[in-house]
Amino acid sequence: MTDTAHSPGPLRGLRVVEIAALGAAPFAAMMLADAGADVLRIDRPGQNTDDVGILGRGRAAELGLDLKDLHERDRALEAIDHADVLIEGFRPGVMERLGLGPDICLGRNPGLIYARMTGWGQDGPLATTAGHDINYLALTGALRSITRQGDVPVPPLNLVGDYGGGGMLLVAGILAALYERVSSNTGQVVDTAMIDGTSLLMSGIWNRKSTGNWSSEPGTNSIDSGSHFYNVYRTADDAFIAVGSIEPQFYERLLRGLGLADTDLPAQQDRAQWPAMKDRFARIIRTKTREEWTAIFAELDACVSPVLTLDEAVTDPHMQFRNTLLRGERVEPSPAPRYGRTPGAAGGSKSTKPAETVLTQWASTIEATPATTRTGQH
Repeated sequence: MTDTAHSPGPLRGLRVVEIAALGAAPFAAMMLADAGADVLRIDRPGQNTDDVGILGRGRAAELGLDLKDLHERDRALEAIDHADVLIEGFRPGVMERLGLGPDICLGRNPGLIYARMTGWGQDGPLATTAGHDINYLALTGALRSITRQGDVPVPPLNLVGDYGGGGMLLVAGILAALYERVSSNTGQVVDTAMIDGTSLLMSGIWNRKSTGNWSSEPGTNSIDSGSHFYNVYRTADDAFIAVGSIEPQFYERLLRGLGLADTDLPAQQDRAQWPAMKDRFARIIRTKTREEWTAIFAELDACVSPVLTLDEAVTDPHMQFRNTLLRGERVEPSPAPRYGRTPGAAGGSKSTKPAETVLTQWASTIEATPATTRTGQH
C-alpha cells in the first residue's frame, strides 16, 4: 500500500495532530490521511496501536507522550504549533486539565482548527458522563425508530453515532473551518457531538414526521419494516434478500418477479393491507433460495438485492469491480470518496517515518513558505 504522506490526495500538505482516542476520532483522522494529509498521532507511551488497526492506517508518524508530564506536554505543544488541525476525543475538560485546551493552543497557533469529538457535546447536563454509540442513539430517538413493530430496538452496530454522526461530521466540520480560514486567517474550535450528528442524520425522518407522513409507532412506516415493499425476507436456504421497491415502476417489477403481476392485489400504499402483504411476500420468497431470487431479479431492475455476509461482500462482482474492499494482509475499505484528479490512497497500518523527521519537515515547510500562500497561515 502507498504511504499516505506521499499521496497526491487533495489534502496533501495538510498537517494534523491526532491525540489518540477511540472510535470516531481515529476514523476522522484516517479519512484525512486517506485524502493525503500528514497525520501525526500522539499516543500514550507503550500504548498498543495494533488495537486501532484499520482506523490507524496512513499516519505519517506516531509519537508516544505522557501528556501529564510537563516536559512531554510541551513536546505535544510544539507539534501543535506547526499543525493546521488538532483532533481530540476526550471528555470535556480533559484537554484543559492537561494544559492543551483551545485557549492555550489557539493562543500559540491562531490558525489552528481545534476539532473536538464527544458523544454528548462540550456542554449540557450529560456532557461529562460516559456513553457509547447505543446511548447517544437512545437519547435522540434514532434507536427507538430502528425497531420492528412489537420487537425491541436493534443497535445498528456503531455506524450511526461513532462513524456517520461522529467521525464523518467531524471531517465535514474540519473542512468547513479550513475553508473559512482562507479568508479570515484565523482558526477556531469545531465542537462535534454524536447526538448532534445522529439527529442530523435523522433529518429525513423528522421531515416526514413534520408533514404527517411518519408514525411515532416504529415498524409501521414505509422504510422501517412496516411495508411489504421495503423489507428483508428469509429465503428457502435460510439466507435473505432485501426488497426496496418503493417507486411504482419498481414495485410493478417486484410483483412480476414474485409471480404476482396478474393477481388482484390491494393498492401498494394501502397501509391497512401491509401486514397481510408482508406475510404473502414472505411465504412466496421462502419457496426459493437466495441465489434463485438473485437470478430472477438480475434483469428486472426492481431494487431487490441479496443480503451478503461480510465474507461474501469481499467476492461480490460489483464490489470487486469497484475495488471497494482492499484485499492484502487484511480486508479493509478503500478510501472514499474518490477524486478524479488527486486520488488518495490507503496507507499502511504502521508509520514509516520517525516523528521527529515529520516535525522537522513541518517546521521547515512553515519557515520556507510565505504566510500569504500557506494552507495554514500561522
